[in-house]
Amino acid sequence: MIQLVILSALAALALSGWFAGRSKARMFTRDKVSAWSRPQYHGAHLALWILVPGMLAWLVWSAIAPGLVDAALMTMPIAQQLPVAELERASVLAEAHALAANPDAGSFFPLAKELAGPIGELRTRYDLIGAVLVAVLAFAGGAWGFSRLRADYPARTQVERAIMLLLLLASLVAILTTFGIVASLVYETGLFFNKVSPVDFLTGTHWSPGAAVGDDIGSNFGAIPLFWGTLYIGAVIAMIVAIPLGLMSAIYLTQYASARVRRWIKPMLEILAGVPTVVYGYFAALTVAPLVRDVAAALGRDNASTESALAAGLVMGVMIIPFVSSMADDSIAAVPSAMADGSLAMGATKSETIKRVLIPAALPGIVAGVMLAVSRAIGETMIVVMAAGAAANLSLDPLESMTTVTFQIVQLLTGDQEFDSSRTLSAFALGLVLFIVTLVLNIVALRVVKRFREAYD
Repeated sequence: MIQLVILSALAALALSGWFAGRSKARMFTRDKVSAWSRPQYHGAHLALWILVPGMLAWLVWSAIAPGLVDAALMTMPIAQQLPVAELERASVLAEAHALAANPDAGSFFPLAKELAGPIGELRTRYDLIGAVLVAVLAFAGGAWGFSRLRADYPARTQVERAIMLLLLLASLVAILTTFGIVASLVYETGLFFNKVSPVDFLTGTHWSPGAAVGDDIGSNFGAIPLFWGTLYIGAVIAMIVAIPLGLMSAIYLTQYASARVRRWIKPMLEILAGVPTVVYGYFAALTVAPLVRDVAAALGRDNASTESALAAGLVMGVMIIPFVSSMADDSIAAVPSAMADGSLAMGATKSETIKRVLIPAALPGIVAGVMLAVSRAIGETMIVVMAAGAAANLSLDPLESMTTVTFQIVQLLTGDQEFDSSRTLSAFALGLVLFIVTLVLNIVALRVVKRFREAYD
């Protein structure tokens, strides 16, 4: 609560600084003094001098305050009752902090209830110290900024530089996040490959992490069945569904549908991309999978199962139809109308024009859409978890249960697992391979789209 009050007060102080800076800057104009910047830039400059030091102080204090609270707590006599074991001590402290934040929360350790009161008092004390620190730095920054206000001060330049720095930091978030993901995956994968040979992992055909005991465990981490299941479900079965339906819907919407029909059908088609994947998973598990099982039983298959690669692939293909149709729609619409008009003028029918002129001309964009759809499909998890099964099979039979990389990552990292075991670390190796594959597919798709755009700019 105090944190919210501090932020609200800081925002109000910055707003007051904006009004004060603008009012002072207006005096420059009233007194016929040449001003290099408009009054609102002087106000924004003063607001920044209040807001930035205050926010930095608040962030730094929020980071160090929990440590100060724990350090002060350890000096109290009641802290002598804490368990000696590090894990149990941490559990008691975590529960005490939770009770201090929410007294109605449940508790397991009686000592945690006794510690909740002192922790709450220490938090209040250090929050007040932080509020004073934030106020001091905000007022100091505001006073410095107010002293800089004069007619010839380039406030506009300073404000625009601050905005440019903010935009740069925002753009760096994605880059730093990517580097962090790659670094964590590479580090954990390196630990895994210290225990299991990369050759065994990338070329083995037997996947059984649960049986990996002893020194010779490489034979239990053959990931080929997982890679095959991922590609078979996401890049074969799903694409057999998504490519024809997506391409035909794009052709209809761009070449045959009236403006009124297109205005209704295209948004309805793109709604499929916004449906949560867990909903597709329920649909696959409750509707499509039993239907596939019944069809397989009717065809004479013994012991037909509701878990199959076909059920997951069919629903996944429906899910990624908008990815294919939207890219194909945009690509066909971007083809110059002179090409289609010339074909029609030469006596070709509309269908011949579509097949021999529009589709070949729009092919780079269509291929890019397909690649993006494939990268989306092979990263899907919920549909596979609910409909494909957990068996690591290396088979061409779509009615058999199969598993994928994403399913195994979920299975390996859930539950009570030792984080430094080969079984758990193998999830990071699978994640790194999946990351590299999807990254390559996205790079290829972007390059194809770039060539397509250059061709018709």
